[in-house]
Amino acid sequence: MNLTLESSVLHLLRRHAAERPNRTAVTFVHDLEAPDGAQSLTYAELDAEARRVASWLQEHCAPGDRALLLHPAGLPFVTAFLGCVYAGVVAVPSPMPGQFQYQQRRVTTIARDADVSVALTDTGQLAETQKWIADTGLNLPVAATDAPGFGDSVRWRYAGATTEDLVLLQYTSGSTGDPKGVMLDHGNLLHNADSLRRALGLTENTNFGGWIPLYHDMGLMGQLLPGLFLGSSCALMSPMAFLKRPHHWLAMIDRYDIGFSAAPNFAYELCLRRVTDAQIAGLDLSRWQFAANGSEPIQASTLREFAERFAPAGFSAEQLAPCYGMAEATVFISGRSTRPPRLRAVDPQALEQHRLQDPEPGGPVRELVGCGDVPDFDVRIVAPEDHRVLPEGATGEIWLRGPSVGRGYWRRTDVTEEIFRARTADGDGPYLRTGDLGVLLAGELYVTGRTKDLLIVHGRNLYPHDIEHELRLWHEPLTALAGTAFTVPVPQEEVVVVHEVRGRFSEEQLRELAVGMRTTVHREFGVHAAGIVLLRPGTVRKTTSGKVQRSEMRALFLAGALTPLYEDMAPGARAALAGAAG
Repeated sequence: MNLTLESSVLHLLRRHAAERPNRTAVTFVHDLEAPDGAQSLTYAELDAEARRVASWLQEHCAPGDRALLLHPAGLPFVTAFLGCVYAGVVAVPSPMPGQFQYQQRRVTTIARDADVSVALTDTGQLAETQKWIADTGLNLPVAATDAPGFGDSVRWRYAGATTEDLVLLQYTSGSTGDPKGVMLDHGNLLHNADSLRRALGLTENTNFGGWIPLYHDMGLMGQLLPGLFLGSSCALMSPMAFLKRPHHWLAMIDRYDIGFSAAPNFAYELCLRRVTDAQIAGLDLSRWQFAANGSEPIQASTLREFAERFAPAGFSAEQLAPCYGMAEATVFISGRSTRPPRLRAVDPQALEQHRLQDPEPGGPVRELVGCGDVPDFDVRIVAPEDHRVLPEGATGEIWLRGPSVGRGYWRRTDVTEEIFRARTADGDGPYLRTGDLGVLLAGELYVTGRTKDLLIVHGRNLYPHDIEHELRLWHEPLTALAGTAFTVPVPQEEVVVVHEVRGRFSEEQLRELAVGMRTTVHREFGVHAAGIVLLRPGTVRKTTSGKVQRSEMRALFLAGALTPLYEDMAPGARAALAGAAG
């Protein structure tokens, strides 16, 4: 099934409803252990629900208007999103406003930036959504799509659609700045799903499923929509259910015969720590063909340990599928399965100088994880400072061109020109600047870090996620918690580490932990940590996809807005803190 030949997402889904009306399209599992713990919709039922929501939208919105989707995990989000597709209304998926002010500010920013005409939610969240709208002063009608009498499928009017019609604004996670809405059309969605299909060998018999939030690009375009586009079945569960009981994700994969399920690296680490031997004994993961790992830096150690730990459940390294993607390219850029992941050991000090070199005997080692080839994009590795195209084996910024690349950022012409219309030093373009650093080796893409996250310390290039990973590896109280590293002028740039810690510790124990962390940073990276700040769990700011907001945490640190359990600061770092506050 070549999805790129379809005229629109709407046409494809309507055809599925006619040709496979009784096949289960989507299931939401709200309690894996209860006999009645799941709800499903067939393709015919999904089509009827989409038409019902669309009929209401057609009465309250004009084609091209934006609708803010504020749904928790569940089927109402699915039907609301497809209702937008059926009505020609542009969907704006968003997390719930939440209880914290920074979460509410993010959603308010999205609503204002997208200039939405209506907010859709479900009956369980209607009161919370109404309160948020009242508190923010938004003049915005809100409705619950699962309320009795909401819409009527027979009143829906088929208006048609083309590959050029806008489908959604996918707001970026904001890990390196304010959220910006990526404009994605029918053609983008169809091409990207087909790229994923061909790269991994997916078919209509590949069942999809997982717990990634549907307002996130990996959950929506990387998991739900490819399953629906192929006419297969997708099983969903809530992110909170996974975090409380990680083995339920794996048990759902087993029970619903899921062949493709994706998650960030931390989810695989959580399974390693929390799934017991007894739970593994009750699992059969041999049919999980594509265990996609992406959305954050992939650790080689996690891949090795996961394959080994879950081998008794029938899992093998060939099922691991390290992937690379981003919202600006719809979601999927590269990935490969049916073979063990390709790992490349390199000298980290040479990598700091943007060179790939084998490690010295007995010297430090960093392992890079291959994310497959990039068959559906023109890819260039480019020097960020002067835009020269670099040869194979050199590290630089990853630039892309292809039909999956979105149109740009909604109403951000200046940033769109910079990011989506880039040209190399010799004038070739336009390309999408990913902001990610990487290298091509024998056609395989290895991602090494982000340009905006790069720490430059005494002329050396360090990656914060490497520092964070080593600290959690060597210090048990940091395991499974969030932290970040950034630099502050002392007056030269020096490293500060901010990390959550769980447990009851005396002042002396916290001091010893901070000293140990500083020792680890120096031993592994050869730099001095000017500050160690230990925080309570849940303090480190994250995006909706779970990525640490490094720039936000640095700003909070410099503003003196953190409340540490313990801090160990060099005089220069304390002076920088005082200077910023003044």
